Amino acid sequence: MAERVQTWWARRQWSKGLDVPYAVGAYRDAWAAYPALIRQYHPDLNAGIALSQVPPAADVLLLWQCDAGHRFAATPEEQRLRPGRERRRSAWCPECSEQANPRRAVALPMRASVDAPAVTAAAVLRPRHRPAAPPLCAKTPDVPVGTAFTSSCAPAPASAVEDRIRSDLRERLSLDQGLNAVRVAKPFFQHLEVWPDFVFAELRVAVEYDTIGRHGLEHVGKREIADRRKDRALRTAGWEVIRLRTSALEPLGPNDLQLSAWNGRTLDRLIDAMRSIRGALLVDAYVL
Repeated sequence: MAERVQTWWARRQWSKGLDVPYAVGAYRDAWAAYPALIRQYHPDLNAGIALSQVPPAADVLLLWQCDAGHRFAATPEEQRLRPGRERRRSAWCPECSEQANPRRAVALPMRASVDAPAVTAAAVLRPRHRPAAPPLCAKTPDVPVGTAFTSSCAPAPASAVEDRIRSDLRERLSLDQGLNAVRVAKPFFQHLEVWPDFVFAELRVAVEYDTIGRHGLEHVGKREIADRRKDRALRTAGWEVIRLRTSALEPLGPNDLQLSAWNGRTLDRLIDAMRSIRGALLVDAYVL
C-alpha cells in the first residue's frame, strides 16, 4: 500500500541508516524521459524532497500540481502509466481530464438552401433555455437549522477504517453517535441536510475521514470543492468541522489533522482538537 511521502522517507532513513537515503540527482536520468512530470512536481509540496531523490518504482504517494494549478496525489508508477499516446508529452490531471471534453462546433452552410430557412447569426447566438433545477428532497425533516438527526438518505459508512474510528470513539466518548445528518440553511446537492462521517450533536462538531481512494481521485479537484462547500454549510449552521486527512491531502480548515494511520495516538489528537474548539471543560465531561 502506498505511503505518504513523509512516512516513506522516514522509513528509508531508518532502513539505510542515513539522514539522506537518496542523494539529490540520484534518479535524474530515470525521470528525464518524463518532462511533464518534472514540471508537475514541486519539492515544497512533498516535504522538500526533490523528484530526483525518488525512485520511479517507489510505492509512495506524491503530491503533483498541473499547469492549471490543480493538485492531486498519485504514485510515480500511476503517473508514468497515465493515459496518453506518449507519456512524456502528456500532462494528465484528474480535474483537467474531466474538463477536457469540448463541445463540437456546428458547421454552418455557406448558402441557405431554397427549401430550408437561412440560419442567421442571431439564431446561432441565441442562448438555450437551461433545464430547471432538480427539486429538493422532501425527506429532510422540518427542524431548525443546525439540528442533528437520523436521515434515511445518508450513505452507509464507506470503509472499515470508519467503522474502527466509530468504535474507538464510542469507547472514549459518552456521546450520542447514532445521528448521521445536520440540517443546513441552503440546499446542498438537492438536500437541506449534509451527512458528516461522524456527528457529535452535544458538541456541535462534525468529523470527516478523508482519503484519496484507490485511484487517488477522492477529495481532490471538484470533490475538494464539494468538501469546502460542505464545511461552509456546517459552519453557517453553527457547527465546526474536523477533517482527518490521510495520504498527501492537505488540511482544508483550521481544525484539520493530517495522519498516516488511525491509532490511539490519533484518537488523542482528535479529542484534543475537540477541546480546542469547545473547551476542555465541556469535552472532558463526556470523556470516559
